[in-house]
Amino acid sequence: MTSAVRFGVNYTPSEGWFHHWLDFDADSVRADLDSIAALGLDHIRVFPLWPYFQPNRTLIRPRAVEHLVTLVDAAAERGLDVNVDGLQGHLSSFDFLPAWTRTWHRRNLFTDPRILDGQAALLRTLAAALADRPNFLGMTLGNEINQFSAGPHPDPDRASADEIDAWLTRMLAACEEGAPGKLHLHAEYDATWYQDDQPFTPGQAARHGTMTAVHSWVFNGTAQRHGRVSVPTEHHAAYLIELSKAWADAPRRPVWLQEVGAPAPLIPPEHAAAFTEATIEHALDCPDLFGITWWCSHDVSRDLADFPELEYGLGLLTNDRVPKDSARVLARAARAHAAAPRTPAPRTTALVVPADPAARSRCAPGGDVYDAFFRLTADGARPTTVLDSRTADQRHLAARGITDVITSDQVLPTPQGGTRS
Repeated sequence: MTSAVRFGVNYTPSEGWFHHWLDFDADSVRADLDSIAALGLDHIRVFPLWPYFQPNRTLIRPRAVEHLVTLVDAAAERGLDVNVDGLQGHLSSFDFLPAWTRTWHRRNLFTDPRILDGQAALLRTLAAALADRPNFLGMTLGNEINQFSAGPHPDPDRASADEIDAWLTRMLAACEEGAPGKLHLHAEYDATWYQDDQPFTPGQAARHGTMTAVHSWVFNGTAQRHGRVSVPTEHHAAYLIELSKAWADAPRRPVWLQEVGAPAPLIPPEHAAAFTEATIEHALDCPDLFGITWWCSHDVSRDLADFPELEYGLGLLTNDRVPKDSARVLARAARAHAAAPRTPAPRTTALVVPADPAARSRCAPGGDVYDAFFRLTADGARPTTVLDSRTADQRHLAARGITDVITSDQVLPTPQGGTRS
């Protein structure tokens, strides 16, 4: 691992969105990659749509795999490394699941042996096709696939935490079989850290795979509660980075801020650049940060229907590849960090968080851990987190540079007329 933080984008094709795999245009992709490389970024994350690549459980389309290889090679020509998400899964409010998993062929995505065989085959095939490419970073199992495992999804494929643990183990092994030694990981949306009944747990996120991935979106109640200019909104990404470390067994486990963006109208377009700058600045103050990968590269075309309104304007570049102010902010940060990489000092104050995943809502917006973290931050502290089961483990605390352990009750004011529950 290099100590320098990576800067990149989640690649959203400017023409056809992710449906571009149906009529792949290499020239259009190259033009998109030119506009990304011009920002001075070093990597992209790409999204093969699962039904297009594996329309039948035993059919992985060779032409689709060839198109993915073409994209990765085009990125290499422009100095861009590539992470590939395998099971898409879910993107921008749309589910993309092959017909052999739904309706008349309904099978659980996380427990059915036939589904698992098909998923492992796809992940292994994609990884193997790219294994010899020097710019191939590795696989992410899928984009926020935990959203299929519980509510608020309208039709979840329910599984236990143990079943999810087995699923993660098998799928990551398939990636490793296809491309040994690459950076293979998994990534979920923040229900993993915040939702009590979510079977994808914080411990799994922080212990399976090469590194921990966090996806930071302030439309989760943060910006609604605190506004666009506030300590919680501007430090939310840093909070998730530091929250993830409580569950990691390795004291210096890398954390990848794999998705973060400026969602309108909570972050108005005229404020997106300021939000981008603040988010990057605070994330860079977190030790062991692997990279910052902004969502996303290009706007969604208004010719495409039925997206949530915020999705159309999340790009760093417009649909005709013109950079916005937020793109210039990211580019400046990438150049500055490349010229003078920052090495953040250890965060010596640790806020206690519950080890029991059934209590993780205390870490969510409105929870006492969440509120205490941002109270400390507002007071000028640089907090990290530690599990309540590790507060007396001096070896663990010393390995992380923690000298002070504090609880939320010690940070937050006592409610008037009584004690905190």
